[in-house]
Amino acid sequence: MKTSCLCVSKENCRAEILHNPEALLKAKLELEQTVGKGNLIEESDITRLPYLQAVIKETFRLHPAAPLLIPRKASKDVNIVGFTVPKGAQVFVNIWAIGRDESTWDNPHSFMPERFLGSKVDFKGQNFELIPFGAGRRICPGLPLAIRMLHLMLGSLINSFDWKLEGENMDMEEKFGLTIQKAQPLHVVPVAI
Repeated sequence: MKTSCLCVSKENCRAEILHNPEALLKAKLELEQTVGKGNLIEESDITRLPYLQAVIKETFRLHPAAPLLIPRKASKDVNIVGFTVPKGAQVFVNIWAIGRDESTWDNPHSFMPERFLGSKVDFKGQNFELIPFGAGRRICPGLPLAIRMLHLMLGSLINSFDWKLEGENMDMEEKFGLTIQKAQPLHVVPVAI
């Protein structure tokens, strides 16, 4: 995963958790009970932080770093849900739309990390409703590093500081391109615990 994608994902994680104070409180409580208030998170702690994992999955569902996966080419004529994709056609997978599909997700536009608690859905390419890193042979080679870093960074930021917005409102609008970024950068101030 490119560094820019990791930064975009980290900013969206922080924005969503700050925009949803109940989720922030639950994540803080889990971190406090598991690693201790103000302590840095270690890689071995990640598996013991299911709510933090759910926050990151939910952020990837709503805000994939890249809205379209790398284009694929159909190797033969394929019929998908009544549509024929002819051999040689270039296919784009819109993972941004998949994450907001009402037939797959309850309340698809709401940030609800709880939907992933106890769920086997993961973003490692096996569950096609959540594939922010792609799937199959062309899955992002940076996936293992990106996932570890996101959990460590977000968990450490939540556990080490309280956060307040610089302004009164947080703009959650996105700017689309090769990557999805916040239209207005996130401006928050860390407050020591």
